[in-house]
Amino acid sequence: MNSSVFSDLLPEEYTELTDEQAMARCHEAVDRHGTDLLLLAHHYQRREIVELSHRKGDSFELARFAQRETGSRWVIFCGVRFMAESAAILAAPGQTVLHPDARAGCPLADMAEPEDVREAWKELAGVLGEMAGQVTPVTYINSNAELKAFCGRNRGTICTSSNAGKAFDWAMAQAQRVFFFPDQHLGRNTAVAHGIPEEQILLWKKGVPLGGNSAEAVQQARVILWDGHCHVHTWFTRKQIEDVRRENPGIRVVVHPECPLEIVEAADASGSTSFIIDYVNRADPGSTIAVGTEVNLVERLADNYDGVKKVIPLTRSLCPNMYRINPQNLCWSLERPEELPPVTVPEEVSRDALTALDRMLSLA
Repeated sequence: MNSSVFSDLLPEEYTELTDEQAMARCHEAVDRHGTDLLLLAHHYQRREIVELSHRKGDSFELARFAQRETGSRWVIFCGVRFMAESAAILAAPGQTVLHPDARAGCPLADMAEPEDVREAWKELAGVLGEMAGQVTPVTYINSNAELKAFCGRNRGTICTSSNAGKAFDWAMAQAQRVFFFPDQHLGRNTAVAHGIPEEQILLWKKGVPLGGNSAEAVQQARVILWDGHCHVHTWFTRKQIEDVRRENPGIRVVVHPECPLEIVEAADASGSTSFIIDYVNRADPGSTIAVGTEVNLVERLADNYDGVKKVIPLTRSLCPNMYRINPQNLCWSLERPEELPPVTVPEEVSRDALTALDRMLSLA
């Protein structure tokens, strides 16, 4: 359904609610549904939504919850659209997945359109010949269902920031090269962590013959990266790290691997959202930690450890698409789920995407 049409469906009854009124009704609706409802929330959601959810996690954890928890009739996914699609693919027969606002997309996922990736695959085949044993496609979970299906059909897999390293190990055991999309920075950071030299890491730009590379460079490459990025995690700079260290002697800096390589190298540690949470959890009392990821999570960690540890954002970087899920549209989803268009994926896409998702989950 067109997302602008979807947003116009929110009844006036809900648009007039304050956040507090809407959340009070959300709690009542969750209690009323009981086990018929599973509410999933990504860590980047607002605090009140995360606290209400039955399960919270990063992309990888939420995919596992969607696969394992099969007893509910309704699955309401508080995150961005590609996550809700993955939940719909992994859901059990008879489960209906709902997304409170279909406008909550992902600009990173949109940077790799299926037709562009398929064209790049054809160009690679023109240089390398038969692709089996030559290239393994790996898509970051931050991609649409068609790209997940593309990987399923072409002996590839999906990864999250939690298991990107294992996905690279698996992919490089299948073929000489990895074609990674859509996030160049997660791909580069993972390749560097695997000891792959810079001259064997190639950036592919869409709309340019051979992605702007020579045939010789393609033949020599071990990792081919799509030219995509997350605007939340490319907001951080070396200067911010230098400034926060100068202002807070002894501070530790932890960032997400969607950040550019120079930011990851300047930080004390990098890892997935769950890694970051664990890093803060394990820090000694009295520690000061600067976190380079989406600010809703950072502020929640700061509140959780107030008076025990000091947790500050490296800089304030908000994901506006995550923020589109709000108390009002969540209240509508919970009280009148039958009115929302379910998240659906065409059967042929779902089948191949499930193959790749199962490979991803097996790498846990």
